[in-house]
Amino acid sequence: MKHENTASLDVTRAASTFAALGSEQRLHVLRVLVRAGPEGLTIGELGARSGVTGSTLTHHMKILAAAGLVDQKRRGRQIICIGVDFARMQDIAAFLLKECCADSPQPHDTHEANHG
Repeated sequence: MKHENTASLDVTRAASTFAALGSEQRLHVLRVLVRAGPEGLTIGELGARSGVTGSTLTHHMKILAAAGLVDQKRRGRQIICIGVDFARMQDIAAFLLKECCADSPQPHDTHEANHG
C-alpha cells in the first residue's frame, strides 16, 4: 500500500476512509486487527475475535481494504488479514488535527486545558 502524507491526503480520500469506518462492525473489526498487530489474523481468527463471520466479514474486509486500512494475503489455503496500515491511520489522524484550533486565539494545549 502506498503511504500518503497529509499534504497529499485530500478531502475526498479522507471522506472515503471515514465512510469505511462508519459502521460499528467495521470499526470493531479494525480494532481487533489493531490489537493483533502486524502479523495479522486468519480470517477464521478474525471472525472468532470480532464476532463477525461469513459473508458479512468478507463484505466489511473488502470495504476496509478498498479504503487502504487493511490488507489480505493468501498463505497456502488461508487468508491472512494483515494488521492495518498504521501509516494510513496516522495520515487520517494528522488530516483531522493539522489545523486544530487554527481559528482559535489560544494555542491547542491551552485550549485543551481550559475546555478538556
